[in-house]
Amino acid sequence: MQSFFIGVGAVIGSFLPWILANWFNVPEVPAEGKLIPFNLKLSFYIGSAVLILAVLWTIIRTKEYSPAELEEFEKGERIARGEPPEEKTVSEQAETVRNINFYRPGIIWLLAGLALTFILTQVNLEKELYVVTGGISLFGLLQIIAGFLKNGGKGNNGLNSILTDLKNMPTTMGQLAVVQFFTWFALFSLWIYTTSAVTSKIYGTSDTTSLAYNEGANWVGVLFGIYNGFAALVAFLLPVLAKHTSRKITHAICLLVGGVSLMSISLFNSPEMLILPMLGIGLAWASILSMPYAILTGSLPHNKMGVYMGIFNFFIVIPQIIAASILGSMVKHLFSGNTMLALVTGGISMIIAALAVNFVKDVDDRR
Repeated sequence: MQSFFIGVGAVIGSFLPWILANWFNVPEVPAEGKLIPFNLKLSFYIGSAVLILAVLWTIIRTKEYSPAELEEFEKGERIARGEPPEEKTVSEQAETVRNINFYRPGIIWLLAGLALTFILTQVNLEKELYVVTGGISLFGLLQIIAGFLKNGGKGNNGLNSILTDLKNMPTTMGQLAVVQFFTWFALFSLWIYTTSAVTSKIYGTSDTTSLAYNEGANWVGVLFGIYNGFAALVAFLLPVLAKHTSRKITHAICLLVGGVSLMSISLFNSPEMLILPMLGIGLAWASILSMPYAILTGSLPHNKMGVYMGIFNFFIVIPQIIAASILGSMVKHLFSGNTMLALVTGGISMIIAALAVNFVKDVDDRR
């Protein structure tokens, strides 16, 4: 159901600039001295309002299970898997925290980040890469701070708790992190570069103020709506496929189709023909929104469900930060400005994600 409703919402959002321009005659070409057309601005305003309302609805209407209820759910699932019904005791969990060494990995990460930052200062590359090296340094520094707090008897805090859970994450979660990294790297390349790739190759322009460019950009919005709409339709078929194969096989197939489809965008010269690869991307998108979470939840202790779901989002955000930081340099220095090759790179990344799924342990899979 999550894939369905995300797909429906994304269809409306993707079509909104085109709808505003063609149904309500909102200008689709930037005004004199402006870079962004008003139909695109208005789409973002509407989307922001809808997002705020959705968040408020979730806060007000969603029931949160109590710790006692979550503990009962956890016991039932462990018994169903033939495991002991009890998790680690409080003393065992405390011993795990005491045994974690924050200093050594923290120093390694910090030195690696500083070394890479120094290298960047010596070569002529884009400043966006400093985001990656700065993030590496910050991660190391946070671990060193956590080590000081723990040794000073002040280890009972949010920072130490999150870093401890990160180091003790279930095996399945670590394996899925690899899948998510290559998946979301691919998706970010799609979202960043499809407009420039399509407008330059098919519409023959890179002038963002021209009518041809904005017509191409609006068509890309329609294409994104198509892949989201197709994702909403096939969302109900994925559980059926998973039942007859497995969740891993289903997700691997969908990612493989999505990766090949993303690469194939470079083969088409007609705007209408781009609908075909969007269907394959839509299939992958439907699976991305559901299968990793279905596989993950079975491996998580219920009393840590919230924190681990939050940590799992790291593996969505981090690859997007890295993609935003390095893809620009790749397009400029490796691809000679050809943004279509960024989409091909994204397709290769998604195929790697499909292969990585085979190494994930699905604890609920009885096959």
